[in-house]
Amino acid sequence: MSELLPPGLHIVATPIGNLGDLSPRAADALRAADRILVEDTRVTGKLLHHIGAKVPMSRYDDHSSDEERQGIVAMLGTKAIALVSDAGTPLISDPGYKLVRAARVAGHSVHTIPGPSAAIAALTLAGLPTDRFLFLGFLPAKAKARADAIADIAAVRATLVLYESGPRLADTLAALEEGLGPREAAVAREISKLHEECVTGMLRQLAERYADAPPKGEIVIVVAPPGEAATASDDDLDTALDEALTRLSPSRAAAEVAEQLNIPRKRAYARALERSK
Repeated sequence: MSELLPPGLHIVATPIGNLGDLSPRAADALRAADRILVEDTRVTGKLLHHIGAKVPMSRYDDHSSDEERQGIVAMLGTKAIALVSDAGTPLISDPGYKLVRAARVAGHSVHTIPGPSAAIAALTLAGLPTDRFLFLGFLPAKAKARADAIADIAAVRATLVLYESGPRLADTLAALEEGLGPREAAVAREISKLHEECVTGMLRQLAERYADAPPKGEIVIVVAPPGEAATASDDDLDTALDEALTRLSPSRAAAEVAEQLNIPRKRAYARALERSK
């Protein structure tokens, strides 16, 4: 029989695919909880059935109200409440931090039972530097907002890790190449599942690969940090563009020269437009 959990909030990481990744401690905590806060009762219900747990569930997500949150906090003094997400570690690009903060402000205990995280798992698969990385969650869906978000982190000297959906994957990879310039990257999906894969290459190659074949499943993009600062001068850029423009459109000339000089395509394209007038 599982030991009783002490009152308070228990953050429990769940599998991102393979149910065998649920730790024994996490399974015990879920069986012993007085109530489990979930994103989707259907998803967590399957996990509870797998471990033989019969525990009441309540929805908790981004749409939960302040009143609902305060109601949960009021129970933490006498009840062991577990918080899970549909998959992986709660709070990592999932709801939960407001509840943790409210529980702490109210003086209740907060415990974590660590486990799977798609971001960390993808980082280990990508073969890119892991000593310093920045997790970005999901980029904005709209092109302008997405480009602005990418521009904000273009100079960060760290490996970038972000989540994406299949239908948006190619556009996001193309936007990353546009804003960051030529970089190595990896696309990891279905991690720990039967059809797990991690495809590596340059951002442009990956964007082209998925342009007409958006993949299914949960997807993580990992992008290498920037290389040494670009040293190409304006004169170097103009010389290369003038030659490329004799045989290519401004867009294609900019793409070729950006890769050749290892500079962001946006800089090359803006100059190409000027030189082509």
